[in-house]
Amino acid sequence: MKSPFLAELRRAIQLKHYSMRTEHTYLYWANAFIRFHAYKHKEAIGDSEDIRAFLNHLALNRTVSPNTQKTALNALVFMYKQVLKREPGDFSDFHKAKGPKKLPVVLTHMEIAQLFDTLSGPMRLAAGLMYGSGLRVMEVVRLRVQDVDLDRLSVYVRDGKGRKSRITTLSPALVEQLKAQIVKVRGLFMEDKANEQWDGVFLPYALERKYPNAPFELGWQYLFPAERWSQDPRSGKKRRHHIVESVPQRAVKQAVRAAGIVKHATCHSLRHSFATHLLERGADIRTVQSQLGHSDVKTTEIYTHVINRGGQGVISPLENF
Repeated sequence: MKSPFLAELRRAIQLKHYSMRTEHTYLYWANAFIRFHAYKHKEAIGDSEDIRAFLNHLALNRTVSPNTQKTALNALVFMYKQVLKREPGDFSDFHKAKGPKKLPVVLTHMEIAQLFDTLSGPMRLAAGLMYGSGLRVMEVVRLRVQDVDLDRLSVYVRDGKGRKSRITTLSPALVEQLKAQIVKVRGLFMEDKANEQWDGVFLPYALERKYPNAPFELGWQYLFPAERWSQDPRSGKKRRHHIVESVPQRAVKQAVRAAGIVKHATCHSLRHSFATHLLERGADIRTVQSQLGHSDVKTTEIYTHVINRGGQGVISPLENF
């Protein structure tokens, strides 16, 4: 039997217009929290002590990463405020999860060239947007046709991580590839539009109600559309969604292997390389912060450690020999 409490939490998440990914994540952690406390009734769930006990369990017993613990915390705070209708209390002294501090994997210019030599078609374009514009893989697959400005050479990132939007640069080297991709999207769009069963592309929040014709306009179609239609799990409408993130992730992984690159490089390594290479070319760190969409410049400063010569700029004494 489905839990009425989790159903209530699902409705609260949807009322906030959170993404499907956030919905699944919050429901997962709420369910884990309930199981940890032996399926207590919602009225018997405590505040700060129960939250602290669960967060300590994640850090000490499950040894999750700091980001995972933070995600679980966000889910619980949402559950308390939006469903239980009470403040979670002060649990600030919980045991913080610790993980190894890793420097980002950055590819050299030569490795970037080798990687792109093994890619082709839409996946080469997707990788080009990650390296050329500093986009996350999630941001690439969610791009709409109208989000790329070929005249002003800019990319509009709509509701990126943390639901923040930004404008970043677009490399002129991608313009012709983008034009070709938009021609493909237009062809699929015309096929879909001719089919009476098509319900238009998904639009976030209340945009579909505010602009009822927008789902049937080319500008709102995904730049990297899926091959087949799917049924929206919330509305039941038949749509052509974007490709899933695993498609470019798998393509880049295979390209790294084919190029003979020994580093553990992923799609996110292309974004890391974008930031590092900008700094190497003399870009201001605040500019790089803006391009990446970081809220705190401290997050961007990790790339300054990557570009320092051999460990904080120290010259090895072996040079004397």
